[in-house]
Amino acid sequence: MDTDSNAKRILIIEDEASISDIIKFNLTKEGYVVDTAYDGQEGLRKALEGSPALILLDVMLPLMDGFQVCKKVRETSNTPILMLTAKEEEVDKVLGLELGADDYITKPFGMRELIARIKANIRRSDFMEDKLNAPADVQTFGNLEIDMNRYEVRKNGIALDLTLREFELLKYLAEHGDKVFSREQLLEEVWGYEYYGDIRTVDVTVRRLREKLEDDPSDPHYIMTKRGIGYHFRRP
Repeated sequence: MDTDSNAKRILIIEDEASISDIIKFNLTKEGYVVDTAYDGQEGLRKALEGSPALILLDVMLPLMDGFQVCKKVRETSNTPILMLTAKEEEVDKVLGLELGADDYITKPFGMRELIARIKANIRRSDFMEDKLNAPADVQTFGNLEIDMNRYEVRKNGIALDLTLREFELLKYLAEHGDKVFSREQLLEEVWGYEYYGDIRTVDVTVRRLREKLEDDPSDPHYIMTKRGIGYHFRRP
């Protein structure tokens, strides 16, 4: 049993009882406390009231679909969300990330991969919580102030609401100045070796970051595209 998982509560929002039951069984064996919901409305209520450490969220749900649940949760919470998507529905993955999901896994999936992905996302979330008590390390880039330790970003003095993954990508690029990284490199360095996603995940996260950081996302001044290669951070 992984001691990091002790007392961590996971919420499974999945309408197929057979899938929910087997996930719950395996997560309970790992030492997690597991709650379940079988439709979107019940899942949203439990997500907002129960403060889980991570939410496993199916896309196709009765009463309220997973995208709506994700969007509603993100309005008030940065709880890690791992979306369960059908293998053939590529658009689901992109839309889930657009709405603020941290990760996704496609059905059918292996339990070992799922548990590894859950642990990785909870680890990152815990790391972020720990950093909130660290000494400030503010670096200024034009009208942006990035606190590298406390995972806080301000634009013109106003705090921006970034997800953990968005901040990690921004921090990594800013720390390396004008160095250009391919999408594959960023997946490996920012998302971690245990991440099995595709490179569009990087593009979606960059797009979301630009929408929050840039005055005009279509004409960025900070996160730059090097055509045919990847991305880099431009210091003003």
